[in-house]
Amino acid sequence: READRRAWTPVSYTVTRQNATIQGLIEGKAYFFRIAAENLIGMGPFTETTKEIVIRDPITVPDRPEDLEVKAVTKNSVTLTWNPPKYNGGSDITMYVLESRLIGKDKFHKVTKEKMLDRKFTIEGLKEGDTYEYRVSACNIVGQGKPSFCTKPITCKDEIAPPTLDLDFRDKLIVRVGEAFSLTGRYSGKPAPKVTWLKDDTVLKEDDRIKIKTTPTTLCLGVLKSVREDTGKYCVTVENSTGSRKGFCQVNVVDRPSPPVGPVIFDEVYKDHMVVSWKPPLDDGGSEITNYIIEKKDTHKDLWMPVTSATVKTTCKVPKLLEGREYQIRIYAENLYGISDPLISDEMKAKDRFRVPDAPEQPIIKDVTKDSAVVVWNKPYDGGKPITNYIVEKKETMATRWVRVTKDPIFPGTKFKVPDLLEGCEYEFRVSAENEIGVGDPSPPSKPIFARDPIAKPSPPVNPEAVDKTKNSVDLSWQPPRHDGNGKIIGYLIEYQKVGDEEWKKANLTADSCPETKYKVTGLTEGLTYKFRVKAVNAAGESDPAHVPDPVEVKDRLEPPELILDANMAREQHVKAGDTLRLSAVIKGVPFPKVTWKKEDHEVSPKADIEVTGVGSKLEIRNTVHEDGGMYSLTVENPAGSKTVSVKVVVLDKPGPPRNLKVSDVRSDSCYLTWMEPEDDGGSVITNYVVERKDVASAQWVAISSSSKKRSHLAKYLMEGTQYQFRVAAENQFGRGPYVETLKPIKAIDPLHPPGPPKNLHHVDVDKTEVSLAWNRPDRDGGAEITGYLVEYQEDGADEWTKFQTVPMLDCVVTGL
Repeated sequence: READRRAWTPVSYTVTRQNATIQGLIEGKAYFFRIAAENLIGMGPFTETTKEIVIRDPITVPDRPEDLEVKAVTKNSVTLTWNPPKYNGGSDITMYVLESRLIGKDKFHKVTKEKMLDRKFTIEGLKEGDTYEYRVSACNIVGQGKPSFCTKPITCKDEIAPPTLDLDFRDKLIVRVGEAFSLTGRYSGKPAPKVTWLKDDTVLKEDDRIKIKTTPTTLCLGVLKSVREDTGKYCVTVENSTGSRKGFCQVNVVDRPSPPVGPVIFDEVYKDHMVVSWKPPLDDGGSEITNYIIEKKDTHKDLWMPVTSATVKTTCKVPKLLEGREYQIRIYAENLYGISDPLISDEMKAKDRFRVPDAPEQPIIKDVTKDSAVVVWNKPYDGGKPITNYIVEKKETMATRWVRVTKDPIFPGTKFKVPDLLEGCEYEFRVSAENEIGVGDPSPPSKPIFARDPIAKPSPPVNPEAVDKTKNSVDLSWQPPRHDGNGKIIGYLIEYQKVGDEEWKKANLTADSCPETKYKVTGLTEGLTYKFRVKAVNAAGESDPAHVPDPVEVKDRLEPPELILDANMAREQHVKAGDTLRLSAVIKGVPFPKVTWKKEDHEVSPKADIEVTGVGSKLEIRNTVHEDGGMYSLTVENPAGSKTVSVKVVVLDKPGPPRNLKVSDVRSDSCYLTWMEPEDDGGSVITNYVVERKDVASAQWVAISSSSKKRSHLAKYLMEGTQYQFRVAAENQFGRGPYVETLKPIKAIDPLHPPGPPKNLHHVDVDKTEVSLAWNRPDRDGGAEITGYLVEYQEDGADEWTKFQTVPMLDCVVTGL
């Protein structure tokens, strides 16, 4: 029966043994039990349990903890975490026991007395460079359970990892005004990186709207109730001592545009329509203006009438007006996100309106003399009223004030001879038209002219000569003509003639293509001889030609090659593995030299990019490896000679494997390792060697030394009879090189010696051709079990012993005597 009830429940009627198993009980409940014996006569009295029994599983020690992991390692601490056992033994875990073992030692030692129920612990005060194994056990009221599986050997040293950045946002983000937005992501790095948020290169700080949240692995920038000023380029920088990473996002906070910029200008006003214009909004709301909405209102009414809502221009014709009525114009700007507040014009009456004439086009100046010039122009639009007069003005080019050339009316003609100019002065002219409304705007100024008599053709250029040549071109030079014909020299025409031909060919088609006193004639044929002549040109025309005195044979002028080294070839170059190697130099020589790059007198690597221009050459190797190091040479050569320069390139990398790894002095618990330094130190000094060992029956290597600078090591704590392999690697500032391993396993045993001599050799029986011998074991076996005894015989009086046979026992019958 249950302890809290009085009624008994039978569980079996046919039990014939002295035990029974009761099924169907409820875990955690308390029960009483009673038993009665029964025979043919009947049932005897019951015997009852003296106290209640609580139903539950038997309690044992807990299982081993799960997933023991190393979370962080520094030069003097290790942080571990683990999960509880799959089964707690039927009782709550009361504490955990964390143990460590220094590699090379046999025993585990308890790390702390803390209970560590949070399943996380940091062991501090460790020695930099030491290597440990860890394990953890769980305890309950019964006792301590099995330990977890050991961690891999952990060497105490600071972990370094460059920052990483994984962003949850894209390059661009569009947000409506008033909405909140956030930029989130994840990052990592060792040591822990510093997180900085910037907007348009300015560091962001928290305020009422800007919230910045950073955890050890996540980052977040939140902006509440965004405004237009939040638009910009946002940047998050994650940086530690090993480097930095950046992420960018262009955030555009959009809104409806601001009102168009006034005032509304009435460009044209008529009795039935007007033409108005305005300026675009100062702020388009972050989105392109899609259209303007224009409305009109008769000032005598309160009703605004639509004009158009489909224009994208900042001008509009307002039609269907009533003559004499006054109107106001209302203009809205619209984008994808809404309609702006309106721009409202002043009142304007609908009526025809005349205006002053338009400005004439730029006037043309003709017939210039030393004291006069003729100004010619075209008639402009008269503004609705006939033109009654033209006003012609002049000014010297460097002056600022315009002066009327005459007070007399100029009409109806559209040209006028301006008198009283000062010889040698430079003038500009402009024209305005006048009607009964007033004087219109002036025309654009004419092109400047000098007041002087008409110019003549210039004299020929002076002393033309050929100053340089190649296989297909000739460089000419000359002096300006002695007389320019009172006109500015526009430029020069160059002509050439093949010796023996009659036709002169033009090297340039227009004089203004050669404004200076030099020119390169190209497209010539190598080996032929040419004549050259030059003409000067001004506004009056071409001068007589000036001839180059002697014909010129077209061929390369020889100049030996010359190399001007850039800084990256001026001295020995050191490049880190993975970086880009760049070598370059400026090259001179005529003709331009042939360029050859070599490495150690061989062709350079196919992955090298070689660029040759008209002024130099560059060699570039991306993602360099150690094999890219060596002596690089640059050779330039042309018919006039050659020149070579060399530079040594050292690619800094991890060292190569140590050499000649040998094992000696093998004992049952130790052996002595020696080796030689690597042939290649990676371009940097070897800082230390790492020595590891491995039981041949195990797959795991165990470090036994990681900071030694010597080229030898005594490997201790070996287990007698166990076979071991050893390996050694060198380290420099760029990392650890490849390992060199022992060629065959080494067995940990003491060295062996020959056994001592057998004792008490005597004969047991003698026959005419054989002798039975017996002896005792020697005093010493030399460190190993005796495998046999060598029996020899010697005829009396002879010098040599004859081998009979090797026997395993302590007796032998020598036959054949």
